[in-house]
Amino acid sequence: MSNIPSDLKYTKDHEWVRVQDDVLVIGITDFAQGELGDIVYVEIDTLDEEVEAESAFGSVEAVKTVSELFMPLSGTVVEFNERLEDEPELVNTDPYGEGWIVKVRPNDMTDIEELLTAEAYGNEIGA
Repeated sequence: MSNIPSDLKYTKDHEWVRVQDDVLVIGITDFAQGELGDIVYVEIDTLDEEVEAESAFGSVEAVKTVSELFMPLSGTVVEFNERLEDEPELVNTDPYGEGWIVKVRPNDMTDIEELLTAEAYGNEIGA
């Protein structure tokens, strides 16, 4: 059973979003990290760039696969979790905490209402 915190929003692509002041903290869900397996590298090449909703903003590399990360809503990537450069396994061990991936300043904060609730995401993954 995946851990799906009720205070976050989710995408069908398995990203989670937490509102923190005027930025959004984004990572991948517990379900996604479990499906990927041991994460060995996180690549973000969009720092300080505006990324459209549903566009790739980076990737995570696991032992057996590479998976693109998709932007939940349009905005500018303002910070990358630099701890992931040396400790990519944080995405596995603490996906909703220390394993966050980027912070984004959204173009329109109200777009977050379009994302999935914890219950809807749970239904999406069959939890």
